[in-house]
Order: sequence, then structure tokens, then C-alpha cells
Amino acid sequence: MRKVIVTEFLTLDGVYEDSTPWQSDYNPDDGQFKHDELFESGALLLGRVTYEGFARYWPTATDTGAFGERMNSLPKFVATTTLRSLEWNATALEGDVATAVEALKRQEGGNLLVYGSGTLVQTLLRHGLVDELRLMVYPLVLGNGKRLFSGGDRLPLHLTASRDLGSGVLLLTYEPATGTSPS
Repeated sequence: MRKVIVTEFLTLDGVYEDSTPWQSDYNPDDGQFKHDELFESGALLLGRVTYEGFARYWPTATDTGAFGERMNSLPKFVATTTLRSLEWNATALEGDVATAVEALKRQEGGNLLVYGSGTLVQTLLRHGLVDELRLMVYPLVLGNGKRLFSGGDRLPLHLTASRDLGSGVLLLTYEPATGTSPS
């Protein structure tokens, strides 16, 4: 059974998306981590906004080496209700997102890696479909912006690993606490 692995950039106050590109102010040593997680995955699971940004950049990116080749060659599954035609080796999830992801998890193949895609991640968390949550926490409080954890859902987690990536950025890896479910 496949696992859903989520990687998210996050500020200390839980913001994953803001109108200013705050991640560029830092230079964490995350290259090997990003390489390893991509090459350990069997497919990407993306929300529409992340898919559109990636699909504009990666197919035409030059000098990205094996990482770019892997990014372009992996199958992509996209949660969208608006896009009718997908390119870049992508397939739209049909019907209810949670049901579609449950079906993907039952299929053979490597893990499903979610980059960004905050709205999709919120849905996956609410339905108990995330097997591992990797938070790259940046030493910044924005005070506003879209927050990953909002809406009052309770989600007990178990810290399985932590790593200092430099520049004050911490990689925190969590799994759902056993015997609990989101509420």
C-alpha cells in the first residue's frame, strides 16, 4: 500500500502561503533531503495551483540534471475541479478527492509525494490520508497569510525525526499518533 508523504514550507505561525516570497530570504541546506524524497517517490500528488506553477517551470527548466529529469518523468495526480486538459504526465483526480486518494493509496507503486498544495493537504489531513508530514519550519512570523492548520481540526501527531537544515530552518517529520483519528 502506498503512503501519502507531505512536504510543506511553513512559518512559525503556520503560514504556508503569502503574497511575498518569504522562503527566498533563507538558504537552508535542503538539497539532499529534497533529492532523496523525490527519488523515493512513485508519483506526485498536487493541488491545482502547485501543479500549474510546476508545469510552467519544470518542463522547460535547463541544467536541473537528474532531479529535473525525475520531476518531469514522475506521474502526477492533480486535485482540480477546473482544469479540463492536463499535460506534463498528469492525470486529474476524478470525483471526490478523498475517495480518489484512498484508491491511489491502494494501488501498487511508490509513495505519493505532495509538495505544497496547502488546500489539498488540509483535505487529506481532515480525512486521515496523510501518512507522513514533513514540515520545513522557517524562523519567521508573518502574522497573516494562509495557514496550514486552521478550522479547528484536531490532529494528534508523533514526532519521528527532526533536523536542522541551517539558516534557522528546521525539518520536522511527523506521523499521525497511533490510535487516533482527526476530529
